[in-house]
Amino acid sequence: CLTQLCSPPAERTGKVLDEFCRCYKEQYGVALFNSVRYEIEGNGGPQAQLLHRKIPLEDHVIYSGNLFQYIEENKKWRNRFCVVPHNYGLVLYENKLAYERELSPRVLINSAGYKVLTSVDQYLELVNSSLPGVTPKSGQSPILKCPTDFPLILWHPYARHYYFCVMTGKEQQKWRAVFQDCVRHWISEDSKVEAPAFTDAIRMYRQAKEQFGTWDMLCGNETQVLSNLVMEELLPELRSTIGPRLKGKAQERQRTWIQISDAVYRMVYEQTKAQYDAVMAKCEQERPQMESTIRTDMDQIITSKEHLASKIRALVLPKAEICVRNHVQPYISSILEALMTPTSQGFAEVREVFFKEVTDMNMNIVNEGGLEKLAEYMEKLSHLAFHPVKMQSCYEKMDQLKLEGLQQRFDVSSTSVFKQRAQIHMRQQMDDAVYTFETLLHQELGKLQGKDDLCKSIQRILERVLKKYDYDSSTVRKKFFREALLQITIPFLLKKLAPTCKGELAKFQELIFEDFASFILVENTYEEVVLQSVMKDIMQAVKEAAVQRKHNLYRDSMVLHNSDPNLHLLGEGIAIDWSEEYSGQHEAEPDADRRRRAKQVVSVIQDDEGVLPYEVGAEGLLPPGSLEPKEPDPRAAPCSPDQVQGIREALMEERLTNADVPSGASVQHAPSPKPRANVPAEARVPCVTPASCTPAAEALSPPARTSCFQPSDKETGEEVAPSGTKCSPPQSMGTTESGEGVQTEF
Repeated sequence: CLTQLCSPPAERTGKVLDEFCRCYKEQYGVALFNSVRYEIEGNGGPQAQLLHRKIPLEDHVIYSGNLFQYIEENKKWRNRFCVVPHNYGLVLYENKLAYERELSPRVLINSAGYKVLTSVDQYLELVNSSLPGVTPKSGQSPILKCPTDFPLILWHPYARHYYFCVMTGKEQQKWRAVFQDCVRHWISEDSKVEAPAFTDAIRMYRQAKEQFGTWDMLCGNETQVLSNLVMEELLPELRSTIGPRLKGKAQERQRTWIQISDAVYRMVYEQTKAQYDAVMAKCEQERPQMESTIRTDMDQIITSKEHLASKIRALVLPKAEICVRNHVQPYISSILEALMTPTSQGFAEVREVFFKEVTDMNMNIVNEGGLEKLAEYMEKLSHLAFHPVKMQSCYEKMDQLKLEGLQQRFDVSSTSVFKQRAQIHMRQQMDDAVYTFETLLHQELGKLQGKDDLCKSIQRILERVLKKYDYDSSTVRKKFFREALLQITIPFLLKKLAPTCKGELAKFQELIFEDFASFILVENTYEEVVLQSVMKDIMQAVKEAAVQRKHNLYRDSMVLHNSDPNLHLLGEGIAIDWSEEYSGQHEAEPDADRRRRAKQVVSVIQDDEGVLPYEVGAEGLLPPGSLEPKEPDPRAAPCSPDQVQGIREALMEERLTNADVPSGASVQHAPSPKPRANVPAEARVPCVTPASCTPAAEALSPPARTSCFQPSDKETGEEVAPSGTKCSPPQSMGTTESGEGVQTEF
């Protein structure tokens, strides 16, 4: 089937890419003009109080541990040692020894666009819906059987699926948090030209096909997103053409269909990458001349654009305002409330987790010797934002986001777009708070006289950082709410206005000078006019929400001036390496020893390789309870919850007496951290964990070898290197594993 269909997918891919590339070249000029204009005119937005770390996870591994992977080719489950480097790829080794010996990994997975499932039933439901009319009959074996009750499945609508399982529910929860962190990737927004040009081109292309609203597959690198765009159009045709020709039992047809879809996706990816790279190179080649024109004729371009906008506004604005008044305005407050509640709870949880971690560290320093232990604890604290397990309680708050009937009214396909964006903001704010804290503490260390001074300084700096966090998180949330409201309402308005307005836009093209046609587009100007029609109502709604104190938002009139004028200069310095400066190791370490030090954000989940409770296909199961985790060692030193509670109370008293507020500013404090309600006792961590209580797994963390096999952002699916070789960049994309566990070409 694939041999016969190679030409049609290639032809359809070429057509989609030709149309998209035309949109991209148009949007590239507009994005370049906006970037240069912003550079010249600047923006008077509020200044961030927290510092921003430039390279958060350099030379660190986020996670590693053992889990079982299902090998489709031989229908067996194999143990794998999984490493998650700083770029959030999933790297699977034969075992831990292969990782430590720097052998090549079995599989590398770029997980952008995948969904993390923890139930076989969830997976089977998605598989059954992917090929309509093909459902296993009652009594037939499903497409997948899991040997434990704790599966972890990576599902993708087009690419191959990955099947894992672990032995306990605790492991499953941790790995789920890790996988979701890996999936939580979007197009990079570091670039001020390419990224907006790309996203606007995607939006314009889909709107030309009358596809308005959010799109779940706008994730991953540009080539992946474009491949998703092609597959969105190509897959229905493939399904109708190939589906009836598949033979065998239902589960065999489903398995074959998944393999065909994956193979087509890989072909589309390769073709897309080549064509998109060529367009990018051409745009980059033309950029210097375009930028020179923009800088020379900036005033004329702005005047020409304003003239065009005034003409379009006269035609569109009256119709848009009626549409806003009748179909959007009555629902803005409901949408905003649905967004604000879980988002504000998530940011409050970020504050609580940060407060608790610093308080626990302070208590441990009191008990364990002061400055000598500081480096160890600060090394862990510095990567708190990238600890998927500790951050999970913050991310989970966004699971409450539901737009109910509003979702259908405004054509919002899924709320995952807003959930993931809010979660990314939470992680960034946590890292900004941690980085600001460690920068201020590092500045104070030279002035301290002893343990007591150190603890007092930590408390004082914590309070300063929390005030800065409250202000910055308010700014970030208000911006997020405005953007989310626009993302929901603008596509709806464009769809409503299209029948009466879209056809009349062509006549405005003659108002644009030919020299400026690369920087001014009628379609973009039309959308800006529509945006203006609803922006006033959105700004007013967010402003009124800030007046309500329940979400802990600052009013727009509240500007917290920088009380630390030299703080941002400190943030420009060299990154602090706590383990190097304060660990007490004055002699230079060999590179091999340095790699073997535990530079890992999270400890190993399951260090031993382990075995499954039964062989795949066997009927016998282990007795109930045999998979439960072992009881904790009763000889471990006990922890004292009262100590943390005491220091929390002391901090609360100091907050009331030592308000670090600039003159003339009225700062609204967030509510004091309180024990979270409705949380099981075993889920709360009120006690300090001194070194004697640290699990053995902490000491067994593998070396952080980030120089080996870090999946490139340009990967898709899996990549494999030949078995038994040393680390080198992966070359091949399509690979499978034979029954003997040897990698072969797909």
